[in-house]
Amino acid sequence: MSSAAQDPGRVPFSVLDRSRTREGREPGEALRDTVEFARRAEALGYHRFWVSEHHSVPGVAGSAPTVLAAAVAAATRAIRVGTGGVMLPNHRPLVVAEQFGVLASLFPGRIDMGLGRSVGFTDGIRAALGQGKEAADRFPEQLDELLGWFTGGQRAHPQVHARPAEGLRIPAFVLATGEGARTAARAGLPLVIAAVRGQDAMLRAIDGYRAEFRPSAWGERPYVMVSGTVALAATTEEARRILLPEAWSAAYSRTRGSFPPLAPAAAVESAAMTERQRALFDEAMTGHLFGTEEEVAPALDGLLKRSGADEFLVTTSTYDRTALLDSYRRLARLRGLAA
Repeated sequence: MSSAAQDPGRVPFSVLDRSRTREGREPGEALRDTVEFARRAEALGYHRFWVSEHHSVPGVAGSAPTVLAAAVAAATRAIRVGTGGVMLPNHRPLVVAEQFGVLASLFPGRIDMGLGRSVGFTDGIRAALGQGKEAADRFPEQLDELLGWFTGGQRAHPQVHARPAEGLRIPAFVLATGEGARTAARAGLPLVIAAVRGQDAMLRAIDGYRAEFRPSAWGERPYVMVSGTVALAATTEEARRILLPEAWSAAYSRTRGSFPPLAPAAAVESAAMTERQRALFDEAMTGHLFGTEEEVAPALDGLLKRSGADEFLVTTSTYDRTALLDSYRRLARLRGLAA
C-alpha cells in the first residue's frame, strides 16, 4: 500500500470522459462538450482528464483518442491529459508511439498514455479494423514493442526510429481487462482497474498485481488507479437519477446489440422494458457510489482503504450535463481538490 493510499484524504481524483452522445444531438456536440468539460475539471482541481476509444458506437463520439486528447490539452493549461485508453490491438505500436511523441512534444509534462487490450465488440467492427478477437492475446507483445519505440530498445526493426517519441518517458498505464493486471505487473507499469459490482475480484487482481510487480524504467513501485462511477446531488433520489441513462443504455445494448445515445432520465423511468431488460438495467444500477456528500463520503473512503488506491478515476456520465457538472463539483468540494 502506498503512502498516499494509507490516507484516503490525500488520494488524487481524475476524470475519464467517453464523449457520450445524447438523444437529439449531434456527435460533434459531444466532442465539444468533452473539451469544455476538461476546462471545468481543471478549474475544479482534478488531476488528470482522459478520453476513450470506441468504434462504430452510436452512443459514443470519441473514436480517435489521441486527436481528442490534443484538443483537450490545447484548451487547458496544466491538467494532465491522456487516454483511457488507446486499444493497442487496433493499431501498429509504431504509429501509437509517434502519436504520443507528438502530443508529449507539443504539451511537455502533461501527457499520459493509457493503454488497453480490447478489440471491436462486433464482427463487423473487427473486420473493418483488420483484427480478430485473437488480437487481444497479442497485447503483451504489442506493449513491449510500443515501450521499445520510446527507449530505442525494440529489436524487430533496428533501422527504424519513432520520431519524436524516442527518448521520451511518457507515463504509461495498463487498463485491467482480461490479463491486464498481470501484464501491467510484468511490465512495471501503473494499473487502472474498475471498481465494479462485487469488489472481491477487483481486490484479488490488485493484490496479484502488487505481488508480481517488477520495477522498471517506467515505474519503481506498484501504482493502482481505481476507476468507478460517483454521482452526487442534493438528495439521494436526484443522485440516483443521474445513473439512469447510462444503466438503460447498457441494458439496451445487451438486448439489442447496439449501444444507443443517452436518453433523459424521465424517458428511462417511463420506458417499457422487457423482463430481460429490467434485470440487466437493475444489474447496471448496482456497484456505484451515489447520494449526498454525507452518504457517499464514508463509502468512498472505505473503497479507497480496501483497495489501497493511489488514485481514483471518476467515470460518471449522464444525459443532463448540468446535473453531471454539479456532481463533479460536489465531489471536488467533498475531496478538497481545489484547496
